[in-house]
Amino acid sequence: MSSAEPTEQTGPAARSHPQHPQHPERPQHAEHAERSPRPAPMPGLAESARLLADSTTTSTALVADALARIEAAQPTLNAFRHLRAEAALAEAADADRRLAAGERLPLLGVPVAVKDDTDVAGLPTHFGCDGDRPPVTTDSEAVRRLRAAGAVIVGKTNSCELGQWPFTEGPAFGATRNPWNTAHTPGGSSGGSAAAVAAGLVPAALGSDGAGSVRIPAAWTHLVGIKPQRGRVSVHPHHDAFQGLTVNGPLARTVADAALLLDAAAGAHPDDFHRPPAVRASDAARRDPGRLRIALAWRPPLTLTGAGPDPEVRRAVTALAETLARLGHHVEEARPRYGLIGLTFVPRATAGIAEFAARHPEPALLDPRTRSALRTGTRLGGRVVRAARAREVRQHRRIGALFDASGYDVLLTPTTAAPPPRIGTFDRLSAWRTDVTMAAACPYAWPWNVLGWPGINVPAGFTRSGLPIGAQLLGPSRGEERLIALAAQLEDDLRWYQHRPPAP
Repeated sequence: MSSAEPTEQTGPAARSHPQHPQHPERPQHAEHAERSPRPAPMPGLAESARLLADSTTTSTALVADALARIEAAQPTLNAFRHLRAEAALAEAADADRRLAAGERLPLLGVPVAVKDDTDVAGLPTHFGCDGDRPPVTTDSEAVRRLRAAGAVIVGKTNSCELGQWPFTEGPAFGATRNPWNTAHTPGGSSGGSAAAVAAGLVPAALGSDGAGSVRIPAAWTHLVGIKPQRGRVSVHPHHDAFQGLTVNGPLARTVADAALLLDAAAGAHPDDFHRPPAVRASDAARRDPGRLRIALAWRPPLTLTGAGPDPEVRRAVTALAETLARLGHHVEEARPRYGLIGLTFVPRATAGIAEFAARHPEPALLDPRTRSALRTGTRLGGRVVRAARAREVRQHRRIGALFDASGYDVLLTPTTAAPPPRIGTFDRLSAWRTDVTMAAACPYAWPWNVLGWPGINVPAGFTRSGLPIGAQLLGPSRGEERLIALAAQLEDDLRWYQHRPPAP
């Protein structure tokens, strides 16, 4: 991994100008001035909690700073769909009173953001779609738990339409841009959360991952992104989001911050289908992982695209594997037996899209590619999707043999096959061409959504032009703690958090 910070990259002269996050309008185009010098960095999640507990700062100051950073960056990065400025400041003032009275909670008074597929009482949940939606009246279970830990939700971040694609662009809100180079996407579908954290607008944010939607944007913005075990973080009010593919997970600049947010958000709603036993993620981030056997896999599952890793991706992930070997782990190349796992992913994914799309009050506003997925998902629903889900047990056995029979502890792969594409790469593509282009760029992440098992993106370095690259640490069922401990060991050695993008 290169030790030199990438040089500043500038975006195009004319950028999609997003709406104010509280007052949606159609995006316009405008010139943007050259970016200003970087302000002092916002403290991370754990550091913010410590400063508040020590009375070194106040929640009001932290939340006001986050809101000011968001407003300043919105014309350039367009990370947020909605802000809760007035409500968040009122909650911060209440947190300050509670802190002064001696109350202590893991995140009391700390500002965080959540993705716009997540219900926050008083705000609509657009999930990247155009059109009007009424505000919801009840927090999702994950938000309820974040509030119970004391967090102040400052707003909701942009997602592509129904979370389908590895880019965060659409007519409802414009284009969300990568802080490392605003000509490029931060990824998707949790691109708004990733852009907000990478740019230092908030200390950490919650995303969701149905085919890599936490790990892909984490890879393309130089963040830690955790896809937890299915059910670790509730998806309520949905009981089994996207036919069991989608989970909620954190994005942060450090492993400790991601683990802290995971601990705060984790836990089941009484109606949830999946209820894995609890883990202690923050404790794992302070634990030595021991000497592990790590399988390095370059070949992705069959996608019929012929995709393999870009040479710069291969170089960066190879360097990360060499770091793991230097740290004392046994690393060797291996091939997971993925089989035809894509044949079960497609019915589950499209049926999930169809379920969400069918609830849209104005279907004509949906992207033509979404309407195509709706038709496919409707055809593949029922018996086909039930058969696809029934194959999961056999897939667990076949792919799990890498851990059980072959004795590996962790699987290492690239998170994506390519660096982040330019904004507009997927514009005007048909549904089929979008799927093919997406599968070629991002063939590695989605099998772990089929399995429901945990994975973590860790920063793996940069391309020669300064674009971030990530690598996945993947584990067997309920294996978050080992993955977190290993990621923390890598972070201690590589200190990726020292590299920051230019100021937005």
